Amino acid sequence: MYPMFYYDSSMIILIPAILLSLYASFRVNSTTKKYFQVRSMKGITGQEVARRILDHNGLSNVPVYPVKGNLSDHYDPRGKTVSLSEEVYYGTSITSVSVAAHECGHAIQDKESYAPMNFRSTLVPMVNFASSASWIIILMGFMVSKNFLWLGILLFSATVLFQIVTLPVEFNASSRALNQLEVLGILGPEEKRDGRRVLNAAALTYVAAALASILQLVRLILIARDRD
Repeated sequence: MYPMFYYDSSMIILIPAILLSLYASFRVNSTTKKYFQVRSMKGITGQEVARRILDHNGLSNVPVYPVKGNLSDHYDPRGKTVSLSEEVYYGTSITSVSVAAHECGHAIQDKESYAPMNFRSTLVPMVNFASSASWIIILMGFMVSKNFLWLGILLFSATVLFQIVTLPVEFNASSRALNQLEVLGILGPEEKRDGRRVLNAAALTYVAAALASILQLVRLILIARDRD
C-alpha cells in the first residue's frame, strides 16, 4: 500500500490550473464590472441587442427572457431560448451588449448546426452521469480494486472531453457576437475592442476549467499507473 504523502504530493500537478483559475476569476470579475459602468454609445439594452441579432439571422422565433442571478446568461438549445441576467437584459453597458450578443452567437451556432456544439450536446447525458459517478468509482478503486480506478478514470475522461470541446464553442460564439455587433452597427470600433476584452475575460474561465480537468486526468492516470 502506498503512503498517503504520495497522493498529497501529486497535487502539485494541479497548481498551474489553480493559479489560472484564480487569475481568470479575478479577470472576469474586474473586466465585466469595469465595462458594466461604461454605457454603449447607442444606449440600447441587452434585450434589444439580442432581439436585433436574432431577427437579423432569421431567429425571430427565439424568445429572450430575463433571469435572476449574476452573469447567469445562457442559450438553451433544447428550448430554443436566450436567457439574460437582469443586469444584462435591462442594461445598456458594453458588458450588457457584449454578453447578450455572445448568447445570440450560440443561437446562431444552433441554427447552423455548428459541429462542435452538436458534439458537445451529445456528450451532455454521459457527462451528467460521469461527473457524479466517476469520483465514487475512483474512490472504490483505492479501497477495493484498481480495476474500479481505471473505470473511474475512463468516466472522468468524458468530462475532460466536454471541457475541451466547450472551448471552440465559446470562442466561436464570441467571434460571431463581435461580427454581429459590427455588422449591425451596434458598437463602434473602440467599443468593439472593449467588448472583445469582456468576452476574452469570460472565455479565460473556460480555458482554466479545461486545463484543470486535463491536469486532474493526468494526475489520476499517474497514480493508477504507479499502483499497477
